[in-house]
Amino acid sequence: MPQDTPTPRLQTIERHILDQQERFPEATGRLTSLLYDIALAAKLIARETTRAGLADILGATAGINVHGEVQQKLDVYADEVIFRINDHTRRVCVMASEEHDELRRIPDHHQPGYYALIYDPLDGSSNIDVNASIGTIFAIHRKITPGDGHGTEADVLQPGAVLVAAGYVVYGSSTMLVYSTGTGVHGFTLDPSVGEFLLSHPNIRIPSPGSYYSINHGYERDWSPGIRAYIRWCQAQDDPDMQPLAQRYIGSLVADFHRNLLRGGVFLYPGTTTRPTGKLRLTYEVQPLAFIAAQAGGYASDGVEDILDIQPRSLHQCVPFFVGNRDLVERLEQMLAAHDGEAQARYRLLRDGISTETQA
Repeated sequence: MPQDTPTPRLQTIERHILDQQERFPEATGRLTSLLYDIALAAKLIARETTRAGLADILGATAGINVHGEVQQKLDVYADEVIFRINDHTRRVCVMASEEHDELRRIPDHHQPGYYALIYDPLDGSSNIDVNASIGTIFAIHRKITPGDGHGTEADVLQPGAVLVAAGYVVYGSSTMLVYSTGTGVHGFTLDPSVGEFLLSHPNIRIPSPGSYYSINHGYERDWSPGIRAYIRWCQAQDDPDMQPLAQRYIGSLVADFHRNLLRGGVFLYPGTTTRPTGKLRLTYEVQPLAFIAAQAGGYASDGVEDILDIQPRSLHQCVPFFVGNRDLVERLEQMLAAHDGEAQARYRLLRDGISTETQA
């Protein structure tokens, strides 16, 4: 008789996180609880995004964030939800939000914890009013400041290679949370009928070969020769025997990254001739996604070296960002070195604080 096909195991994110914890007998459960708190925040944000057109949550506020961007109402809501869920749990010692110039400190009447939480509460928020995909990005570091007191900037400004956990939530046709604690990448889809994230994408690996390249062609006039040459290579313009990569670009970092994570490809946000460091924030956006990519078999670079090896210098430091299949990103590094060697050297001095030059 033919054997029955095994029924896929139905597993909530809470059960999955607990199962992961059991692999480490020395674990205290604090990180497990922190991850579940983030999942709770994602549910609350997802609730508002799905009914944004029916509630007074769409549109811009009168505020401008630290990057000079107009804050959307849902930006402010998401920022406060994440902070308020984590400011009193005794698990977090300090927080840093992409929406704030300074650290978000734990109130004095609450005991600080053992982790630094870094987050972009709502990436791609300019897409809110047109019902395009948006997302939340988060990263978690262990506290390195001595003592049991509040965290400091040093706890946030650590290289991505020492992250404890990172992940993102994409709010689109469905809500999906993807995270890693350094032992693989797992994705969970929110079932709104029961209010739970259920395991839908276990052990995600970036498919090879990659299918897509993702870049904003609107900035093409400001690209370096190396970027121009690489895009020409992606399009197989000089090699009729090569299969070209298809171009896909949404304009929401989380959505573009998520597609390439599941389908294979490369995402590019280069510096330009007028802004050599690019626009993406190292701690809030780039490090967490680089960590996820590495755990899924991919690679992320600023064009010079592995993103995860870069020592951040400031909360809102920006770097160019190239992430996806390892072979595609390494090919880009080679072409940038061949075509943009002098500009790359100047960028590295600027990134490391050796030079204050603002233009390449």
